[in-house]
Amino acid sequence: MALLQISEPGMSTAPHQHRLAVGIDLGTTNSLVATVRNGISTVLNDEQGRAMLPSVVRYLDAQNILVGEEAQRTQSEDPTNTISSVKRFMGRGLADIGDISRFPYRFLDDSAPHGAQVRLRTVAGAKSPVEVSAEILKMLRARAEASLGGELVGAVITVPAYFDDAQRQATKDAARLAGLNVLRLLNEPTAAAIAYGLDNGSEGVYAVYDLGGGTFDISILRLSRGVFEVLSTNGDSALGGDDFDHRIYCWLLEKNALSALGPQDTRLLLTQARTAKEQLTEHAEARITVMLSGGEIIDNVLSQAAFHEMSNNLVQRTLQPMRRALRDAGLKVQDVNGVVMVGGATRMPQVQRAVGEFFAQTPLTNLDPDKVVALGAAIQANLLAGNRGEDDWLLLDVIPLSLGLETMGGLAEKLIPRNSTIPTARAQEFTTYKDGQTAMSIHVVQGERELVSDCRSLAKFELRGIPAMVAGAARIRVTFQVDADGLLSVAAREMGSGVEAMIEVKPSYGLSDSEITRMLQESGQYAKEDMQARALREQQTEAHQLIEAVQNALAQDGDLLVKAERERIVEQVQMLQDSLQQTDAALLKRAITNLNDATVSFAQARMDKSVSRALAGKNISELEVKS
Repeated sequence: MALLQISEPGMSTAPHQHRLAVGIDLGTTNSLVATVRNGISTVLNDEQGRAMLPSVVRYLDAQNILVGEEAQRTQSEDPTNTISSVKRFMGRGLADIGDISRFPYRFLDDSAPHGAQVRLRTVAGAKSPVEVSAEILKMLRARAEASLGGELVGAVITVPAYFDDAQRQATKDAARLAGLNVLRLLNEPTAAAIAYGLDNGSEGVYAVYDLGGGTFDISILRLSRGVFEVLSTNGDSALGGDDFDHRIYCWLLEKNALSALGPQDTRLLLTQARTAKEQLTEHAEARITVMLSGGEIIDNVLSQAAFHEMSNNLVQRTLQPMRRALRDAGLKVQDVNGVVMVGGATRMPQVQRAVGEFFAQTPLTNLDPDKVVALGAAIQANLLAGNRGEDDWLLLDVIPLSLGLETMGGLAEKLIPRNSTIPTARAQEFTTYKDGQTAMSIHVVQGERELVSDCRSLAKFELRGIPAMVAGAARIRVTFQVDADGLLSVAAREMGSGVEAMIEVKPSYGLSDSEITRMLQESGQYAKEDMQARALREQQTEAHQLIEAVQNALAQDGDLLVKAERERIVEQVQMLQDSLQQTDAALLKRAITNLNDATVSFAQARMDKSVSRALAGKNISELEVKS
């Protein structure tokens, strides 16, 4: 008798149906996707068995885009159209980046019609960091759906804990553009703590030191009986492994008296610098040998000691945020039970040594620092998708930077202080400062400074229709609400009349709904061209394989053919080779069919020859099959 699955009242889905959800670590250097299978969080590999996808995108033209390994391998050939470390530009304008000469890209200036968001000029047109990141997320989504065999219900995407509202919104925009339903944005150190805590059954106070390719975060968490409570977070969203690469790059320039390098040479030296940094993790020295485009040969040896000295101040820059995070949590160094290391840059010996000395204990490295964030995000995604596990647990995260608004004199009035547990809501009353004032401008800002000019502007909106009263008589209640992703909405209400205004904060560095819609429409618009390009690529691959097979067969067994048959096959091979120069997939397919038809009798003759060779010298009794 078959067992029936009975759903609880109101449930539309069978209780045992596993919903496909993933955790994505959208990294500066590499990105990963993970899921929970049979109760175990695991990273999903590509067809070649590789877990990490290099966060590199190369634009060949508007329709042809390389993502990952292939783009990374060729980045020195076309550096202006190959974008790496794009995460550093998310939610940022040119003024935030500083010295743009260190990057081999062509930036559009701030006067571009799309606003202050960074734009990069490529052969496929101007691209924002959101669009570039979306290509990486599309690749991870395709990998996940191919591996899991179905469509995803959603994804948890990790962000640096110290990402502000603009950077978080940009990340969410990229996911939306990639066709992903974002279940939640999760702070990277928090994701790592989830993976570490559940994997090791740890309890107590833990510090998560997260040094990635482009960002640094430190979070202090309390793990207790399935509750992950973030006590404080701090960091630097413009400090990471890329900066260590740049130190080696600058050393190479100085050592070889180089200046004014072109984009290709700049990218080449930065790539060599990264390789040297990785070698110095386990070796006492690294040799850097490269030929520049002008023919000049660079051949230098960098010692581990010299690298540690030149990068020492970068390591020291991570210590001050650690002190602030402990102070905000009301803790001392001796209160910390363990330090979890996250991010590939934490493999550097000088980093591990500095962290160990600061906390007076050996950092924990039993989980892969490159994978731990994705694994934790997958656990959270599995929970939010409704796939309940055996152990229930609760996550209490915090907001990294204070939120407030501008008051008279350009002062920043903080409504939600940093390290407040999210989701959260706070309200405060304000009033008018002029007699008869019927409108109020509300300027939302984020940051820790006292002056608005020193904080980040998030949004401006107006509350109109306030009844005319004497100054100070109106009671205007402003409410800030922060959701679990750390994203903000603001409402203002005049309490006497009930007139109200509200805004979902969409920072100027994010994409507007109309821009997202336009991009999605464009992706649909090019769907047909993309399919045609794929079909052509498949036919070209098949043609190359067929030509090679036929030419090898002719070389081995061409004597089986009469002259006319051989000439016909050679003619069809030539016609197929000529067709490879065309962009018509249908024409190419016909040429493949014609060559296949021309070689039918040749294939039969080769088969007969093989059978004859196998039977030579055998008698009937030897060929009998015993039952």
